[in-house]
Amino acid sequence: MTKAAGLWIALSAMGLPFDVDASDTVSPNLALTSYTGPDREARILAAAKAEGQLNFYTSIAQPDIAPLIDPFQDKFGIQVDIWRAGDEQVVQRVVAEAQGHRYIPDAVHTGSSYLDALRREKLLQPVMSPALADLMPETIPEHRQWAATMLSVWVQAYNTHLIKKSELPASYADLLRSEWKGKLGIEAKSSDWFATVASQMGREKGIAFFQELVARNGVSARTGNSLLNNLVAAGEVPMALEVYNYMPAQAKRKGAPIDWFLLQPAAARANGVALLKHAPHPAAGLLLYDYLLSVDAQKILASRDYVPTNRKVASPFQGVQITPVDSAMPLTERTEWTSLFNQIFLHAAGG
Repeated sequence: MTKAAGLWIALSAMGLPFDVDASDTVSPNLALTSYTGPDREARILAAAKAEGQLNFYTSIAQPDIAPLIDPFQDKFGIQVDIWRAGDEQVVQRVVAEAQGHRYIPDAVHTGSSYLDALRREKLLQPVMSPALADLMPETIPEHRQWAATMLSVWVQAYNTHLIKKSELPASYADLLRSEWKGKLGIEAKSSDWFATVASQMGREKGIAFFQELVARNGVSARTGNSLLNNLVAAGEVPMALEVYNYMPAQAKRKGAPIDWFLLQPAAARANGVALLKHAPHPAAGLLLYDYLLSVDAQKILASRDYVPTNRKVASPFQGVQITPVDSAMPLTERTEWTSLFNQIFLHAAGG
């Protein structure tokens, strides 16, 4: 079971769905989320400065927070109080506090599947931001209750001492060749990647392909994308079927014998930002929301090897077709894909 699927079950056990008490009040500044007048930016900034601060819950990697948030604080003079944890912990804390009618965070930034959990619990506020027009269309959910800020694209990574660039497969079908026997690895909880890629291949065709791949050449499963990336760099796993793009890029810059390439169909996991319905500082939260989608913030994310969703910012995947994971996938369907992944990659391999 994926962490996201486990979270849905955990939230249900907590007595959800959660409905906001009608007696709970909201700030009048929340109305700015739907305002589209020509003075929108000025009105948000004035209201945000009057609020003076905001509370931000996030799962952004710790080393990346200051480079991203400090410029916002310097530019606007708004104090950002940050609480950081993993995706699941962020969502659990937001839900637990809301159940107790303790509305602390103004904005949250985490994985899209986890943001969708908050949307389902009616805790997020739709936002009409002009910045949405600059984003990749496939990353914008119709409900507008969160917006994707960056993509973690699953790429194929290989050890450059063991595999020459000229030897790389040009398609998934090429991986069925005998020379790849015993050379392939995968992260042990990558059912979201599997579901997205197999679905793009055509569900039954995709499932059959991966069954054949494992039967012919074997695929070793390792727990953790970071571990798998390190094993590729060390030569223990010559090629990884999927790791997040920034991992081999960062390792290569440090001198490791690793590089990456991309097979089609390609998949990615989105991370995004959302404004809470009962934000105590909604204008300041909205200002941060717009900032994280802006060219300035997106360039910072790109400089740290994340894939920006703003089309005005250069990306190594410019013009490449990438399908984001379906964050709104029903629990039953997600559970089915997890079961199939385990059967193919873990049980068949003796994992």
